[in-house]
Amino acid sequence: MTIDYKQDILHFDNNNILEIAKSRQTPFYLYSESIIKNNYNSYSESFGDHSHNICYSVKANSNLSILSLLAKLGSGFDIVSGGELTRVLTAGGDPSKIVFSGVGKTQEEIIQALDNNIMCFNVESKDELNTINKIAKQKNKKANISFRVNPAINVNTHPYITTGMRDNKFGIDQSDILSLYKDASMLDGISIAGIDFHIGSQIMELEPYLESLVKIIAIVDDLDACGIPLKHIDIGGGLGISYEGEPIVDKSLYISEIIKIIGNRKLSLVIEPGRSIVGEAGLLITKIINIKESSTKSFVITDAGMNDMLRPPLYEAFHSIIEVVNTSTPKTSYDVVGPICETADFLGKDRKLSVSQGDFLAVENVGAYGFVLASNYNTRPKIDEYIISNNKVNKIRKRDTIDQILENEIKFL
Repeated sequence: MTIDYKQDILHFDNNNILEIAKSRQTPFYLYSESIIKNNYNSYSESFGDHSHNICYSVKANSNLSILSLLAKLGSGFDIVSGGELTRVLTAGGDPSKIVFSGVGKTQEEIIQALDNNIMCFNVESKDELNTINKIAKQKNKKANISFRVNPAINVNTHPYITTGMRDNKFGIDQSDILSLYKDASMLDGISIAGIDFHIGSQIMELEPYLESLVKIIAIVDDLDACGIPLKHIDIGGGLGISYEGEPIVDKSLYISEIIKIIGNRKLSLVIEPGRSIVGEAGLLITKIINIKESSTKSFVITDAGMNDMLRPPLYEAFHSIIEVVNTSTPKTSYDVVGPICETADFLGKDRKLSVSQGDFLAVENVGAYGFVLASNYNTRPKIDEYIISNNKVNKIRKRDTIDQILENEIKFL
């Protein structure tokens, strides 16, 4: 196990969390290098000899040290902004392994990506195609593109993180895709590289992927018959992790079933995992400021709030919350809430805990969509990030100062 109690003290990746918490300012994020490596390698090894490119989804956790770790493992990257492109390049990522996704790529971002010779643009509309073509021609280049197809597959996840339905802003309807590929094949600034789909996030079943892929393969075959052969198929990301002990999709089974459907077609595979690489690799360590009793509720008030961890109020997402010191004292049901001046500011509701003022708590599985969604709301500093590497705790992001928060504001009155 990577997280367990030893003599009633919580340990993560064999490190004593109580010692770590006592010697550092809370709250803070703590990641495990070994978990990230193991998750990446489990994907990589599953491909065997099949040509592939694992493009880590930067939006899940964009800390430079984590990106650098993945780049050294050979990872490519899935980006959705010029800022993420800069992060990847700063971390030593290979631009020839970068795919650029997202519906709102600006002209400046397209220029930046072309200048750095990225692997591929995942195109979401005809307007975007024409913009990329125009800029590529001006720069005397050819832009590698794939179209993101909307396979209209129902998935069992939160509606805010489905991305493959007809009423989502993402992707191009199947009925329009062949004509767009034919249009693209006539453009001087475009080189058709592949096809892409992404059906959502935190998906716990294999069937939606396989059903989507069957639809996409039919399009690939139609394109081949039209004289438009593709080099790769990008199956997106979205594999879920276990937040509440629920069963997850086995990575090796997932990849093997995908390869079976592709069959003997000469198609390289691109995948864009994020959460399933870093999600379980992170803890949020927080200190209890006060315990508050009311006539109907008991509250644990922590120094971490929705400014540090937005997923619970944003998606009503569940994260396990456990004591750093395990005691035999009877547990009480608490709402675990933060210091932010919002009723929505909670980390978890109705949690059974045995705690006192000044104790530490650990919020589990926060390596994905944790710090990246943090803000300075209520003028609170973004917090420290640490990583356990070679059994040592290393700081990989310093806590904001108030001066940093204020420095870009211009006093004009």
